Amino acid sequence: MLAAELIDPMLPALKPTDSVGQALDWMQEHRIGQLVLIDQGDYLGIVSEELLLDVGDDQRPLKNILHLFEQVYVYEGQHLYEVLGMVMQQRMDVVAVLNEGREFIGTVSTAELLRQFAQELGVQESGAVLILSLNERDYSMAEISRLVESNNVKIISSYFSSAAYGMPDRSRLTLKLNRQDITAVIATLERFGYQIEAAFANTPVESIDQERLDSLLRYLNT
Repeated sequence: MLAAELIDPMLPALKPTDSVGQALDWMQEHRIGQLVLIDQGDYLGIVSEELLLDVGDDQRPLKNILHLFEQVYVYEGQHLYEVLGMVMQQRMDVVAVLNEGREFIGTVSTAELLRQFAQELGVQESGAVLILSLNERDYSMAEISRLVESNNVKIISSYFSSAAYGMPDRSRLTLKLNRQDITAVIATLERFGYQIEAAFANTPVESIDQERLDSLLRYLNT
């Protein structure tokens, strides 16, 4: 999914002639802490509620305080993951989307972005989540997929988290599967030397795997 497809048509864009008070009212109405500022299609920046509250004059036009605004944007052809990376890095509530001519075409909200990202990961799908702990040099998605699918189970989505520097055995691979009963999958992966760090399913995970899950839950609750 591309940035142009993530645009929220309900989010307004501010104009330089709008006042600080108008901007704050719109932010309150849409329950968002930032809005985009444009001038006849040209993108000028992101207006932040936090900064506007410090201005002290609700009647002051936004064009008089342009130096306060963040110049954060993405292009319409950038992928969802790139947009999400930008939003998380800059800690934004919204991000402006520009076309190749650098003209403003719309606003993406973080809430919509995260909703679409969750759908991409298959979060809404029924099924178990399996977390593997492995050495990066042993990571082969093709091999892991073959082992999982040998039990008539499909991988809906996956996420690989690299190990911290100096800890090559602590990389993690998170798998979202299309089945709830994953006992056979766990047994297959362990038989081929894969370490199961945790498993989350609606049906019990047997023996030592249930013990690992219980230990992880106790750790998270401390």
